[in-house]
Amino acid sequence: MAKQNYMEQIAEPIEKSHTTDLISCINERRAVRRYADRPVNPGLVASVIDAGKMAPSAMNRQPWRFYVLNTPGTIRVFSIQIASKLEGQFHLAHGQNPETTDDPIFHGAPVVIFLTGPREDEWAPMDIGMCAQNMMLAAQALGLATCPIGLARFVEKTKVVASLPLAPTEKVMLAISLGYGLETPAPHPRVADNVVFIG
Repeated sequence: MAKQNYMEQIAEPIEKSHTTDLISCINERRAVRRYADRPVNPGLVASVIDAGKMAPSAMNRQPWRFYVLNTPGTIRVFSIQIASKLEGQFHLAHGQNPETTDDPIFHGAPVVIFLTGPREDEWAPMDIGMCAQNMMLAAQALGLATCPIGLARFVEKTKVVASLPLAPTEKVMLAISLGYGLETPAPHPRVADNVVFIG
């Protein structure tokens, strides 16, 4: 019997009851850094990734690749190794101290998804950003919490990066932590005077 593609094995239809109004998802999405010790159904992870794949991309190149970590021990190893390579930039980790937490980068999330793109594609960062936003809004609609983690790119300075089968031309752009949130952060004030209408 032929081995099924992983995503085919775990894909499951999204129940209508899970879907939420898009504008509400945009307004209610937050960067969450506290997660319940509760696994996420692989079918929901697949649905989140599928939403990312529907993002627009320059020349429809669809440059993204997804690397999914879903084992707590593995996630902690990645987190600690990344934290050790921040080179004075740990203030960007929202005050997390690697000496007082065993997961300073991914905040105890049960799933972490690394997003990569081609190193020499000037449009890839924008494409990956749109892909990530699709994923985070889909997660919000499915009752899941997320946090975009730019510091994840430091994984390339670690030994554990060998666990990711990256091509030489491939670059880690971002990671998204995913799980059931234990917090609902208040929204930050939004800049109001940054719209210019030109008739």
